[in-house]
Amino acid sequence: MSPRTTVGNDQPWTPISGHGLIGDMRSCALVDTEGTVAWFCAPRFDSPSVFGSILDPEKGGSWRLAPAEGTPTTQQYYFPDSNILVTRFLTEQGVAEVHDFMPVLASHDPDHRQRLVRRVVAVRGSVTLRMTMAARPDYARSEARPEQHDNGVRIVDGEVALGLSASVDLTIDGADVTADLSLATGEQALFVLEVLAPDEEMRGTDDEDVADLFDTTAAFWRGWLSQSTYTGRWREMVDRSALTLKLLTHEPTGAIIAAPTCSLPEEIGGERNWDYRYVWMRDAAFSLYALLRLGFTDEAGAFVEWLSQRLGDRDGETAELGPLRVLYTIDGEVPEAEHELDHLSGYRDSRPVRVGNAAVEQLQLDIYGELIDSIYLFNKYGPGISHDAWSDLLVIVGWLMEHWDDVDAGMWEIRDEPKAHTTSRLMAWVAIERMIRIARQRGLPGDVPAWSQVRDEIYDRIQTESWDAEVGAYMQYEGSDVLDAGVLLMPMVKFCAPSDPRFVSTLRVIEERLVSDSLVFRYDLEQASDGLSGEEGTFSLCSFWYVEALTRVGRLPEARLALEKMFTYANHLGLYAEQVGLTGEQLGNFPQAFTHLSLISAAINLDRSLG
Repeated sequence: MSPRTTVGNDQPWTPISGHGLIGDMRSCALVDTEGTVAWFCAPRFDSPSVFGSILDPEKGGSWRLAPAEGTPTTQQYYFPDSNILVTRFLTEQGVAEVHDFMPVLASHDPDHRQRLVRRVVAVRGSVTLRMTMAARPDYARSEARPEQHDNGVRIVDGEVALGLSASVDLTIDGADVTADLSLATGEQALFVLEVLAPDEEMRGTDDEDVADLFDTTAAFWRGWLSQSTYTGRWREMVDRSALTLKLLTHEPTGAIIAAPTCSLPEEIGGERNWDYRYVWMRDAAFSLYALLRLGFTDEAGAFVEWLSQRLGDRDGETAELGPLRVLYTIDGEVPEAEHELDHLSGYRDSRPVRVGNAAVEQLQLDIYGELIDSIYLFNKYGPGISHDAWSDLLVIVGWLMEHWDDVDAGMWEIRDEPKAHTTSRLMAWVAIERMIRIARQRGLPGDVPAWSQVRDEIYDRIQTESWDAEVGAYMQYEGSDVLDAGVLLMPMVKFCAPSDPRFVSTLRVIEERLVSDSLVFRYDLEQASDGLSGEEGTFSLCSFWYVEALTRVGRLPEARLALEKMFTYANHLGLYAEQVGLTGEQLGNFPQAFTHLSLISAAINLDRSLG
């Protein structure tokens, strides 16, 4: 994306969209347009935050680097084909740039060191800046005690130690660390925050070291992106989405998280605030599909390996929840119980601030279809699955054969009474249908006749119980009057032809009831009961599904217009949160893997159809 200009202000809340993302495939940081690191968890995505001002400007902690006086105009963009973020400050005296990145020197680097680098360069005139690092470890539950060392300042908190080194003098001011610097054209200052083990020594830094880190990291991202097979009309947006998905991949394990943040609200002031720093089976499976479509087979293979371990372990298996959980930690464990951080005010006073996620205790039957479909694609386009993985899938599909008609929480994770969700039936059909395909393609053992019988039973159930002839649409669950955008998946997963009159009619009804100027609500919130109060925005995932549905039914000019409109809702860097509000604001955790993978799929399929 090209740079976008904003004007500084004194408001404590930066819009959710007013942030860029940097990371090293272990953790991520959000940097806002005013030059502040507002969110950073160390050493992992799911670790407690060190900087969390996005959830509480007063208590959460931040790392601010900006002109000392005035309200400069700012610009923010990514260094081309990379995840190196550049924030420009335009003042009356001169122009300065801050280059923010987390160094990545090589794939699967055994000597990887986690660092957050901030390089300040004066590019015109002279600029006076001030740096304030207010580390607030453990979600601001621990008091920071900076200590001066020969090569910088060290902060130790339980499991994690932070070391800040700089090319300018650092001053300890209570719990904060500050520095003042004046730079003329061509001069620079360096700040490097290291994440260390409690007994590990700081290494410090110098100009030559940071220059090498910058160049090597830029080369890494350019080299990785060059593997993409996409060369279509919307390459800039697709490339940024691919780079974002890569940042949300935990390289040591192959896990793919849903988002790097927690408790950013789906409604300002509301209670729909969730922790998404986990591996959602559904999100990760769709991410695998997007990566495969772009030719990134290494990442797909790493996730399949992670998934194979979950298929084999099944430590979280229970009689009620089945062989797999809805979500896992990066390490494949069942996450901690959901709880609230009462001491934090929440983004724009949207409480509660939650960590952990109670959805782990839900039954969501659709995850099996998404997972097995992704394995089917990996088996088709990759090296194929192992005997052990197939054996584990046989156990899982055996369980699904007996439980596909159970009521569940559905793909939207309702916190209300379980229901017979259409999308859960749909994805159960997908799971069994893909098992049949894999068995036939590879000649693998399986009870194909029994699978075929249940597959057909599910198909008939959807056509008889989920179809409402009076409305002319497939409904959210059996016997309901609620519409659900999830049924847009039907032709995408080959449950029906795009030209099937029932799907064409369903699409028309969805357009009437759920679509607002190309933006799509995921269901009729006014008619549906999901166990929560308040409202939410349109769901960007569903908006891209809508583009793909229009593409598949042959309404290509409308699909292209809807896609172009969706691009206008991206932030200045091409990033998307989970939802879009009434006035176009980004809502929910940011950035959201689900949104970016659906963008990739919609763009690829529309490109192919346009020729």
